[in-house]
Amino acid sequence: MPAQKKKTPIGVHLLAGGTAGLAEALVCHPLDTIKVRMQLSRSGRTPGSKSRGFLATGISIVKKESPLGLYKGLGAVVSGIVPKMAIRFASFEQYKSLLANKETGVTSGGAIFFAGLGAGVTEAVMVVGPMEVVKIRLQAQVHSMSDPLDIPKYRNAAHALYLIVREEGPGTLYRGVALTALRQATNQAANFTAYTEMKRLLQKYQPQYPEGGLPAWQTGIIGLISGAVGPFTNAPIDTIKTRIQRATAVAGETAWSRFTKVTTAMFREEGPSAFYKGITPRVMRVAPGQSVVFMVYERVRKLIEREGEQQAPDAE
Repeated sequence: MPAQKKKTPIGVHLLAGGTAGLAEALVCHPLDTIKVRMQLSRSGRTPGSKSRGFLATGISIVKKESPLGLYKGLGAVVSGIVPKMAIRFASFEQYKSLLANKETGVTSGGAIFFAGLGAGVTEAVMVVGPMEVVKIRLQAQVHSMSDPLDIPKYRNAAHALYLIVREEGPGTLYRGVALTALRQATNQAANFTAYTEMKRLLQKYQPQYPEGGLPAWQTGIIGLISGAVGPFTNAPIDTIKTRIQRATAVAGETAWSRFTKVTTAMFREEGPSAFYKGITPRVMRVAPGQSVVFMVYERVRKLIEREGEQQAPDAE
């Protein structure tokens, strides 16, 4: 019987995941800002008017707010993306290990799906929910970042967090958390399942590459494909969640009443297409983002594991 592969310590997944998340944020944040502005836009409401498209929204932000406007909310994202990705990969590996066949150690496609669901819920509750409330408040502000006299309500992520908690209470940070958890769960279930199955297929027909050792360009391609799957399955959830998190607190309003109020108003005033606002920049943001994440994650993980293997004989 061949020797069983040594289990990778959880710290490796935390470090590799956090590094991958930082790389993704720096590369892809402008697309997320455009997505949020499109989802919050009321263009197309009046008869005869057209919704502002992806390019038009991006150009409008740059003209009115300078190119730095595309990076609004980056502080909130960077402060949250590292723990988010660390928790995502670490929790996924833990759930996958728990769901693996106890005799063979092999994890089925169904187990991968449920491990992805668990990872999505875990990251949503621990990091993503509060982070996105702060991020969306910052991104929704229309002001020039090149004019020092144009002072917005929220100056940065820390200031936004302080004002939200002071004026609306800590519970506001978890507004829409159920929808966030549902979105993250379906995203990561689809993402990890698609990525793992495509990776297995490539390794099957390329036995020269060891476990996790695919070339970076192949990892990038399957990461791009897997990252595009989730947004198409849960775009309405993401748009409703964004509208709920953008709104300020109303006394006596429950989570369910907020959900029905926002959903009904969107359908009545903007039509069914409103639920898919921002789908283009979201796919353009998430898909390449996942490509970057998986490439960096696999690379960093291999480097850490290789370093550990080299140090092990020296310690003996």
